[in-house]
Amino acid sequence: MRIIRIESLADEKLAPYASLTEAQLRNRLEPEKGVFIAESPKVIKVALEAGYQAQSFLCEERHIEGDAKDILSLVPEDVPVYTGPRELLASLTGYQLTRGVLCAMHRPAPRSLTEILKDARRVVVVHSVCDTTNIGAIFRAAAALGMDAVLMTEDACDPLNRRAVRVSMGSVFLVPWTWIPTGMQGLQQLNALGFETAAMALRDDNIDIDSPVLKQTERLAIIMGTEGEGLPQSTIDAADYVVRIPMYNNVDSLNVAAAASIAFWELSKSKMKE
Repeated sequence: MRIIRIESLADEKLAPYASLTEAQLRNRLEPEKGVFIAESPKVIKVALEAGYQAQSFLCEERHIEGDAKDILSLVPEDVPVYTGPRELLASLTGYQLTRGVLCAMHRPAPRSLTEILKDARRVVVVHSVCDTTNIGAIFRAAAALGMDAVLMTEDACDPLNRRAVRVSMGSVFLVPWTWIPTGMQGLQQLNALGFETAAMALRDDNIDIDSPVLKQTERLAIIMGTEGEGLPQSTIDAADYVVRIPMYNNVDSLNVAAAASIAFWELSKSKMKE
C-alpha cells in the first residue's frame, strides 16, 4: 500500500475529506468525476466487495495494521492511504473518524430505470425524503426484507451521502437503486414498465398493507413520502392503490423508515412463499 503521511491540511488531495461539500462530491456537472465517502471498515468492506472502487483512504496510523488492515489488502497497491494521528485527522474532517478510517470512492454511473426494474417485482419509491438518517434506514430495511430496488425521486437525498451510507451499514451497496422523476412522469414510467403503484397515505378508500390484493399484484411499487407533509395529493390520486398501516391509540402515522420496514415485511411475504 502507498502510505502518505499528512504534512499539510491544505493539501488539495485531501479535499474530498475536508473542504468539499456533499454537492461538490456528487459533482452534478461532471458525474464521471464524482466521489463519495464511506466510513468504518465494515461499511467500506461491503462497498469493495460489491465492486465499488476506492480512490484513496484517510486512516489513523494505529489502524493501518489494526482495524483497517483487511480492507487495505483488498485494494490495488497504488491507492494512496493518507495517515496521521487521530487529533490531526479529526481537525481535518471536523469529526472523529468512525473506527479510524474513511474511504473516498468513485461514484458509479447512474443506472437506467429499465435496467434496474428488468427482473424486479417489489420496489419502493422514496418520494422527496431528504433526511439522511431515514434514507440510510430505508435502504437497510430494503436490503434485509427483500425489496428488489429503491427508486429515489430527483428531489430526495442522495443515498451516497456519507451519513446515509453509514446509517445503512453499507446496504446502499447491496440494493439496486436509481433516480426517478418527481411527480406524474415517474408514475407513468413505472406504469409503462408494468408496475402498479401503491401510495402510503390516509384516505377514506385506502386498503391495509396486508391486503391480499397487494400480495397478488405481479409487479408493485410502493411510494413512501415525507414524515411531515406526506405525499402530494396528485401522487396519491394517480396511484393504483392507497395503502395504510393499521394503528391504535389514534396514532395516524409513523416515521417513514419505520413505516417502510413494516411495508417491506408485508410485501416480501409473497416472495418468501415461492
